[in-house]
Amino acid sequence: MLHDSPLLPFLPGEYRIRLGTESWELAAYRQLRRDIFCVEQGLFPDNDADEIDRTAFPIVALSCVAAEPHQVVGVVRIHEAEPRLWWGSRLGVHRDFRRIGRLGAELIRLAVCTAAARGCDSFLAHVQAQNVPIFRRLHWHSLREVELHGRPHQLMQADLAHYPPHGLSATRLLRPVSGLPALRAA
Repeated sequence: MLHDSPLLPFLPGEYRIRLGTESWELAAYRQLRRDIFCVEQGLFPDNDADEIDRTAFPIVALSCVAAEPHQVVGVVRIHEAEPRLWWGSRLGVHRDFRRIGRLGAELIRLAVCTAAARGCDSFLAHVQAQNVPIFRRLHWHSLREVELHGRPHQLMQADLAHYPPHGLSATRLLRPVSGLPALRAA
């Protein structure tokens, strides 16, 4: 019976990953970055914004309710540091949505594919040590270990052969619903 099951928090079944353009998305993007990198991880005292934000393209993962964007639940930014050399940074997923395993991967995919469509020949990121295995599964390789903000990171490079350029500014992710009993025909 459904009534005997413990109630789980609501998690939407649809997510959109896209370049952040709407004012509410950008405000939520900045707030989520502060929540993750300042409050949760303590990497920055009050604000993680820096000079890169002036030229970076913000990318957001949005939860959708009734097919409409509802909440920014993931973030990343990309920027061209020099001609054809792109960087990704400030990748994060809201704590309550980390069990939606593909959100981070889809943020990474859209980031690299977007840069590839804009002429990227090399895409780099400083990856926190605990996230290196995820990036390796997504066809990234380590170049060297570095320490940033007092924590170990890996300088990593994406294998662009696995990230074809496309002109899409958004992707869609449907989360499979699991744990529900199967419906039976009457």
